[in-house]
Amino acid sequence: MEDLNPSDMKTILLSKRANIYYLEHTRILVKGGRVEYVAERGKRSDYYNIPIANTTVIMLGPGTSVTQAAIRYLAKAGVLLGFCGGGGTPFFGGTEWDGRETEMLYVTPQSEYRPTNYLQSWVSFWFDEEKRLKAAKLFQKKRLENISKGWFHNILTEQNFQPAETGLNNALDRFSGKIEKAESTNDLLMHEAELTKKLYGNASRSCSIAEFKRSERGDSRDMANKMLDAGNYLAYGLGAASAWVLGLPHGLAVLHGKTRRGGLVFDIADIIKDALILPQAFVSASNGEDMREFRDRCISNFLRYGAMDVMIDTVKETCQEMQKEHE
Repeated sequence: MEDLNPSDMKTILLSKRANIYYLEHTRILVKGGRVEYVAERGKRSDYYNIPIANTTVIMLGPGTSVTQAAIRYLAKAGVLLGFCGGGGTPFFGGTEWDGRETEMLYVTPQSEYRPTNYLQSWVSFWFDEEKRLKAAKLFQKKRLENISKGWFHNILTEQNFQPAETGLNNALDRFSGKIEKAESTNDLLMHEAELTKKLYGNASRSCSIAEFKRSERGDSRDMANKMLDAGNYLAYGLGAASAWVLGLPHGLAVLHGKTRRGGLVFDIADIIKDALILPQAFVSASNGEDMREFRDRCISNFLRYGAMDVMIDTVKETCQEMQKEHE
């Protein structure tokens, strides 16, 4: 079989790729020079092509296997591969799983010739605690912008999502003021938790979900909580992909994960998570949708909103802003 050369494919920027796959109870292999997955139907096996040049992330759930040849093809096409539990959560990873179920680990394509300009820009301020705090505030400001825009974007209004605009704006304004006054990342995290609680209340009331209470992952049976868990992990997948595109190690967080190697993934995911995942979870739960329908909506929302572009651009803009201070 002839070896795949990445130059043979029409290169599509990772932020512009259309496909995110969640697969379970299937095999991924190379057949006829293409990466495919197999669906077993009794004595019959159906093969489905995965357009790897137009794929961002493949998440492997229970009962999946992947061949070495398929891994090689996916790596050359720059596709991220995540090993996860049922429904896409939690991520287990593939190379350094340490037993903590919340760890986000990917088998990422490797190259010693990738550009390092964003990494150099990032580390130029990262070791300074005061500058890290400023970068965290820039991320949070962008998060507020996206919540304000996302909650009233047509991708949600088309589903009759009608949040209390005055209450939302008041909550965002209060948090914006607290961002400026925050003297540490702990202050920011505390204010962030307060805002998120307000967002849960606004969204649940807008969708007529009474007495909603956020539960720890896996501890609740209500669909809103389950969808928040699953949707958040989709956002983490895009966060991981965005960090990889820019060459930033997941441990160089500015706000989250001081003791976890995936903190930067959470930081980046938060830029769009509450803007798109949070309201969609309540809308889908209120409409009685199942998890597959919810995931499809989330992925569609990411594409229509340009979520990955927003993530990548935010990191770039933060690098540029912090570089001005360094100079």
